[in-house]
Amino acid sequence: MKKLRCWTLSRGGWCAMLSMLMAMVIAQASAAESRALGEVASPDGRIRVEVSLDGHGTPHYAVELEGSAVLRPAPMGLVLAEADFSRGLILHEAGAATKVTDSYELLTSKRRHHEYLGNRREFRWRTAGGQRLDIVFQVSNDGVAFRYRFPESDQSIHHLREETTAFRFSTEARAWLQPMSVAKTGFAQTNPSYEEYYLQDVAVGTPSPLGTGWVYPALFRNGDTWLLLSEGSLARGHAGSRLLDGATAGEYRIGFPDPRENFQDGPVNPQFPLPWQSPWRIIAIGSLKTIAESTLGTDLADPPSHPPVAPVVPGKASWSWPLLGDDQTVFEVQKRFIDYAADMGWRYTLIDSMWDSQIGDERVRELIDYARSKGVRILLWYNSAGDWNQAHQTPRDRLLTRADRIREFDRLKAMGVAGLKIDFFGGDGQSVIGYYLDIMEDAAPYGFLLNFHGATLPRGWQRTYPNLMTVEAVRGLEFVTFDQANADQAATHATMLPFTRNVFDPMDFTPMVLDRINKIERRTTPAFELAQSVLFVSGIQHYAEIPDGMAKAPDYVREFLRGVPSVWEDSRYIAGYPGKQAVFARRGDGRWYVAGVNAEAESITLELDLSELAGASPAGTLIADGEGALSFRREEVRLGEKKKLRIEVPARGGFVLTLE
Repeated sequence: MKKLRCWTLSRGGWCAMLSMLMAMVIAQASAAESRALGEVASPDGRIRVEVSLDGHGTPHYAVELEGSAVLRPAPMGLVLAEADFSRGLILHEAGAATKVTDSYELLTSKRRHHEYLGNRREFRWRTAGGQRLDIVFQVSNDGVAFRYRFPESDQSIHHLREETTAFRFSTEARAWLQPMSVAKTGFAQTNPSYEEYYLQDVAVGTPSPLGTGWVYPALFRNGDTWLLLSEGSLARGHAGSRLLDGATAGEYRIGFPDPRENFQDGPVNPQFPLPWQSPWRIIAIGSLKTIAESTLGTDLADPPSHPPVAPVVPGKASWSWPLLGDDQTVFEVQKRFIDYAADMGWRYTLIDSMWDSQIGDERVRELIDYARSKGVRILLWYNSAGDWNQAHQTPRDRLLTRADRIREFDRLKAMGVAGLKIDFFGGDGQSVIGYYLDIMEDAAPYGFLLNFHGATLPRGWQRTYPNLMTVEAVRGLEFVTFDQANADQAATHATMLPFTRNVFDPMDFTPMVLDRINKIERRTTPAFELAQSVLFVSGIQHYAEIPDGMAKAPDYVREFLRGVPSVWEDSRYIAGYPGKQAVFARRGDGRWYVAGVNAEAESITLELDLSELAGASPAGTLIADGEGALSFRREEVRLGEKKKLRIEVPARGGFVLTLE
């Protein structure tokens, strides 16, 4: 920059003032300048992350897909109570890129066998005082992940005040986002439970209507490119994070839980000794098909530390509560539901809340023994309890301490219980996350299968803890039974979930009412409901339909539900769009099952390309909506040339197709 010359303002100090102002402008421009420090590319070279440092010493990252920007340069960093790692950083070393591979099996997923391939690169930073922070990137063909790591050893407790990570989209991008609910609201003050509806196809920058940010997974579209944001590998010393609205349109930043989201007054924001590493920040990137088929959430999860003590057996379950409620958790009704499960060939019956007072331990033992004679196993409900919820349902307060849990688990094991459904958790604070982990770790030696309700998103826990079969964390079918407003939104909501909530993690939506719901005018057709038995993935699939409703279904529908696999070998996105349609194919037990739903108010004709379904017969059996309001039809179909199928799906209707 040339030296400033004052030709006419040399008197009265004006020249000095102008020089100072110009110096400030120059300094600000210099601070805004960034210099590239390195990049990480996916194995196929299509995705590229560029890491840079601005004039304030703040690391930034940007993401491209095939040379086009999908995330603009955005800041990274952490702020501890003891030190600021969001500015004033110096790059100490950019390590060489290395290949990362992984192979694992997962029975509670949309795919049984998983192969992961990515490129890893570590950027090692120091503060002016020499304190160290590493930022680790892993880039695969379906997305980007990064996490922070403090590599030094220090047993004093450090307090994380803020994470400055941001995600910056083009202002033209669109978003599908679920608001985070306000802590201590909802039924018996049990929020947050990840049970709000998604805002669909809104402009980025649309404010969160509840003022508390957004939950994961969060879906975005930038032109023809889709992105799904989430986090993974939530471990001790972590809190569940959320997305907050950024300072400008198109920006989202990481936020921590409400201070009320704690377990027995424990910590909310992360507190930890060193070394420590953060959860992964996960960005799946590509076509809508890439997003729907991605398994990044489990690819990046921690592997099991110990194998299960007994084989983990996914399955389907009968369940009285959705349509019959608390009052019917009584001996004779639950015995009937055991018979129902046995008749349908389902492995489990869930006995829900109030069993301790309305049935009692001795008679529950009778039910367990009776179920065993029928080839059925029993699951029991528990209230996670504590002072964070006011839910009256029992049993409660039996799992709060390790001594409580071991005492209860010993008793349940002696009774022959197969697993537990635990409800009404207290949010995402570090101490609540620790409570989840304590339960999973203490239950593992007993072989108990676990299902969390009123809960946080599992974020890949089902890989780390194979006994975790499913988690709610969704506005499930029970809401449809509560009032007509929920029933009116059921179709669009259901077509959102295969592209968001259910992409990475098992989801206990508790689907499928084929007949009627008391005092509710159902908006979805029977075939729409039937399709959910394939469309939604859950390690244990709890069906909401009761014996009386199932008895009205045609024999071929009941036979179909007896045969739907409990473990999926593979899954494929076929067609659809979030909130409008969803068509997926899943393979299990030597067959392909194709399920589709249409959420729109008009019928549509779908042209389905099934050519990628390896080994599928060209002939199959279709179950779809019949002529009546609560009817089905079945027909044999033959795929056309190149395995194409043309099918008309009525308004809010669906279908299932089975191919040998």
